[in-house]
Amino acid sequence: MKTLRWIAAGLLVASAAAGTIGDARPARPRPILGGYHVMATDFHVHSFPLSWATLSPWDTAMEAQRQGLDAIAIVGHNHVWVSKVGRWFSRMAGGPLVITGEEIVSAHYHLLAIGIDSTVDWRQTAKSAIDQIHRQRGVAIAAHPLAASWAAYDGGARRALDGAEVLHPMVYGREDLAAQLRQFYDSAPLTAIGDSDYHGLGPIGLCRTYVFTKEETQPGILDAIRHGRTLVYDGAGHIYGDTALIRLAAADGRLARIVGTPAAGFLDLFSRIAGVLGLTASGIAGLVTKEGFRL
Repeated sequence: MKTLRWIAAGLLVASAAAGTIGDARPARPRPILGGYHVMATDFHVHSFPLSWATLSPWDTAMEAQRQGLDAIAIVGHNHVWVSKVGRWFSRMAGGPLVITGEEIVSAHYHLLAIGIDSTVDWRQTAKSAIDQIHRQRGVAIAAHPLAASWAAYDGGARRALDGAEVLHPMVYGREDLAAQLRQFYDSAPLTAIGDSDYHGLGPIGLCRTYVFTKEETQPGILDAIRHGRTLVYDGAGHIYGDTALIRLAAADGRLARIVGTPAAGFLDLFSRIAGVLGLTASGIAGLVTKEGFRL
């Protein structure tokens, strides 16, 4: 059994080493189109605690970097403090830009408050919450605005919104839900946003927003959202956003080639297989004794 334990230990060490090396991906140069820096972003990312997520703020920032994102907004459910922790860590570790934010979770609507420093109370109307976000110089994005939430966004709220999620993982395989997000997006002049609503499962940045910003900073990104300078690719040939930017990106061609999360390479696959085999061997070694199998 010593041999089996040594094999298990070796496989687990190899898995950890390959995973660490595989995570160290070379930086992807950001395209510059029409004088704008094009940043791959995800504005709907959760970290534990208090947001039903599995990764810590620091792990979330590093995973975002691994998936080729230039900026993320960590949005706690009705709080901003976890977002601030993530921002601090990512700055210290040289990770992606982390924008502070909150997902305002109300019984009638979900609203992303991006670029704020203080929590916005969820016990108010959508319009009132949007006004509070704007007083903090943040931007307000309707989170997965399905038909059930439309009543909360009356005319005043829709006119005050800065953007809406037109692409969300829930739409894959559900054309009815995709149609609802598109209908809400088309109901007012709104900036197109694609977000993953990441909780630690599935790839962060599965749905993402390409932001055309004058400077690679939080104020620069917020300004781009306010002025509609975004593109969202749904992977099925549809592009949402400013028509002039769509033409600009099509003429260049690079964005269409880098849409999506990086595919798992050899080291990633080896790490996963070695990890599973190592855990299996370790489990078998724990069951087997000199006398035979211990049930």
